[in-house]
Amino acid sequence: MTVKRLLLLGVLGLLASLPSWLPDRVVALRGKIFARVNGDEGLPIPGDKVGLEDFRRVYADPAANGRSKGAALSDLFWYWLAPGPEVHQEHLEAGPRYDEVAKTTRHILVRSKGESEDMTARATRHVLDELHVGDRKLIRLRDEMMPIWAELYYELVFDEPCPPDARKLIVDNADDVVTALKCVRPRHMRKRHKLTRYLLGRLDDVPYPLPSSLSTKEKAYYLQGAFFNTAVVQMSEAMAHLLMTIAQHPEVQQRLVANPDDDAYLDAVIDETFRAFPLFGIAHRIATGDIELGHSTIPAGTVLCFSYPDYHREGYDHTERFDPDRWQHRSAKDSPFIPFGVTQNRACPARGLAPVTMRIVAREMLRRFELSSSVVHTRSMPNRGPCLLVPRGSTSPQRTVLAWLRLRDRWEDVWRSLAQLVFGTYMVIDARHKRLCETYFAEETR
Repeated sequence: MTVKRLLLLGVLGLLASLPSWLPDRVVALRGKIFARVNGDEGLPIPGDKVGLEDFRRVYADPAANGRSKGAALSDLFWYWLAPGPEVHQEHLEAGPRYDEVAKTTRHILVRSKGESEDMTARATRHVLDELHVGDRKLIRLRDEMMPIWAELYYELVFDEPCPPDARKLIVDNADDVVTALKCVRPRHMRKRHKLTRYLLGRLDDVPYPLPSSLSTKEKAYYLQGAFFNTAVVQMSEAMAHLLMTIAQHPEVQQRLVANPDDDAYLDAVIDETFRAFPLFGIAHRIATGDIELGHSTIPAGTVLCFSYPDYHREGYDHTERFDPDRWQHRSAKDSPFIPFGVTQNRACPARGLAPVTMRIVAREMLRRFELSSSVVHTRSMPNRGPCLLVPRGSTSPQRTVLAWLRLRDRWEDVWRSLAQLVFGTYMVIDARHKRLCETYFAEETR
């Protein structure tokens, strides 16, 4: 065999092996770069200084209520959530303005269980009726879920059905936010500004009093951030994770289909999905006073970095296993499990609405389709949840398609990891350069 042929075989072998080792190496390198750029800011919880047993205690402490001011890490979150992160409910500092904004959000979201179910069912049927599957179709779950939540949250805000042009603006905005958060591509502010301009022209159509402490533009930013960034993104991610777990666990899917009215089991599947794939990675807070623990003191000004994935992995038998039945023998409140945060420290305002609406979407999907997926399922889900849909009752062959889907996903992970390395590093550096949060608070105190 000639040297040239040996070299060619070596190159081909190297290329063929890329999916097995390159993505993990790139992720590790990206983590090192992020850590270098961000510095050592932040106290990891749970960690060496604050263990699992003190996680809830610290999270719920009244002094763990600083949100953005004083943390360089906030520059990055403000960058990703722009425009208007300064009036985003999750990033407002505690005080009268936060209280007024939070009260408005609760007022908009509070609906009866029946009304919430009816609104969700209408939006789900409307969107899924547009999904032409034929005998089978490969989709990205997050992409197909996003229009459902765009329609639902539009109706919650404006109390009317969502028109197509508004839905497109909301989906484009939310997709840009979450894609930038995943570091798959840079943010495109023009997409976001289009929704801002639309909302500015519709403020008088909102049938609820908006916070009087906000300016006209800030009211549009508030609606965009709370409902059409965070709510649409998080619910689309939640549903993609839920449907992906159902697709990859046939025994769970069969039980759900056989018992469509079993709320207890579906709720257990939802809870187990939130445990295994929490929507939040790191929630950061700034200690506004000393936090006393039995063994130590966390000084004021400390940036507290609460890790949901680490917390949700502790205290369970076979924590790596997806097992909805574990919730038959334990309660959420007595477990390391806080899918919506803690009540004492800005719990998610949609915590009551989310499970009710997720049930409706899951049941409608399962009524129509058999779901299958052979891709890697991670918490961050940068692949947007590839899944094969087959009409319920069809006998369309799946094995070859699923083999292709697995191969495609592994190769996509190669370019995706490289894109995340490049774009993620760029955005972290750009956020540090723009200093959106630091500049805002510096100007506020002049």
